[in-house]
Amino acid sequence: MVTVQLHNLIFSGRHGVFKEELATGNTFEVNLDVTYDENDQPFESLGTIVNYVTLFDIVKERMHQPSPLLEKIADEIIARIKAYYPFLREVVLSIYKLQAPIGNFQGKAGMTLHKKFNN
Repeated sequence: MVTVQLHNLIFSGRHGVFKEELATGNTFEVNLDVTYDENDQPFESLGTIVNYVTLFDIVKERMHQPSPLLEKIADEIIARIKAYYPFLREVVLSIYKLQAPIGNFQGKAGMTLHKKFNN
């Protein structure tokens, strides 16, 4: 099994259910792990692996589209990744709000969506 990882990706966006979040935006951190079975072919080219540049482009594109729920964003990102790489076995995606709109809160608030596929 091979796991391609993109961690600590930082995006600005207007995601949330409160009008203040939509007006001012927020900073988000995304962590992504994509797992697949290695091919019988040697690792020789981008055509035989999951390309992390492609993964980043998929995440970036969706993170720039406003949405009220982080869960919806994560589900759509995973669906796009799976459509591009149908041989994937597992995807784990976490999205964190770095300035959550919670009084006296320090830290980050977020969610993780973990999907396994039987190909």
